[in-house]
Amino acid sequence: MSQRQQQLTADAGQAGAARATGWVSAWNRFWFTASDPLPLAVVRIVTGLLLAWSSFVWLLDTEAFFGPAGWLPAHDVWRMNDQPWQWSWYFASPSPVVHWVLGIVTLLSALTLAAGLSTRLSAVVALAGLISAANRAPLNVFGLDDTLGMLLISLVIGPAGACLSVDRWLQSRLIGHGRTGDAAGQGSVAATIAVRLLQCHLCVVYFFSGSGKLLGASWWEGMALWGAAANSQYRTLDLTWMADQPLLINALTLSTLFWEVSYAALVWPRLTRPWAIGMGIAVHLGIGLAMGMMEFGLAMIAANLAFVPAAPWRRWTAAVGLARVEACD
Repeated sequence: MSQRQQQLTADAGQAGAARATGWVSAWNRFWFTASDPLPLAVVRIVTGLLLAWSSFVWLLDTEAFFGPAGWLPAHDVWRMNDQPWQWSWYFASPSPVVHWVLGIVTLLSALTLAAGLSTRLSAVVALAGLISAANRAPLNVFGLDDTLGMLLISLVIGPAGACLSVDRWLQSRLIGHGRTGDAAGQGSVAATIAVRLLQCHLCVVYFFSGSGKLLGASWWEGMALWGAAANSQYRTLDLTWMADQPLLINALTLSTLFWEVSYAALVWPRLTRPWAIGMGIAVHLGIGLAMGMMEFGLAMIAANLAFVPAAPWRRWTAAVGLARVEACD
């Protein structure tokens, strides 16, 4: 090999090593750069309140949801599923009192999670309660339950109680009385991992949901939203007036489809992120108001809020008199 060829080979190797190092550095910055946990705290509050609402609904008739003589007896649940490891604490006892107590446990954990009291423990118990309900009553599982599970996993991983929480208030009181504590205002790598996990999970959900819609002829024709508006079993608002506005139906259908398919590409750049998040909020509020699925819409909006950086949250919390939120860590 000539000296020239050797030099070219060496240069190519150095360029490849530089590119590999750049990818590794970008990966580490994406996942492991310390960040403000305030966005995770906002997601925690909304998630806790939504799970508390679901738990309240379960408690209205625990025997119908989880009892042996309910809508789906336990033995039928096992027959429906081919997963022997599927777990639910409602399988532990057929007692109505036990089912009611376990429902109360989930409700209390959801409320303490929203308040940020013993946040990590509350998140773990809340996730266990949600999984138990979903595995015991699979016919009652809908988008809300799936989304709450996605949110709770990130709340278990990250320091969701570092801001806007009773835990933070108690910590500040202890520090104020001479106890030692972590330096305020520091970022958290765990917060970054939790938020990134939620963001990536949300992008995957939207991409596959949008890709599935591409298989439907009504979406290509621009008429899919009319099918939802005309369905009297689901709608909560009378939108039949849209029958006289076919171009509006086409525009709404195709823009929704484009947004969902392209969400994963549009939500990361700063220039297009506000549009992607704003469109998501509009879509899910529209679904909630028009089709009676407001809880699911709010859960998806909470997941979208993970893309809102900490700076706007700090300005808004300061504007409503929560200036002490600056001291979260």
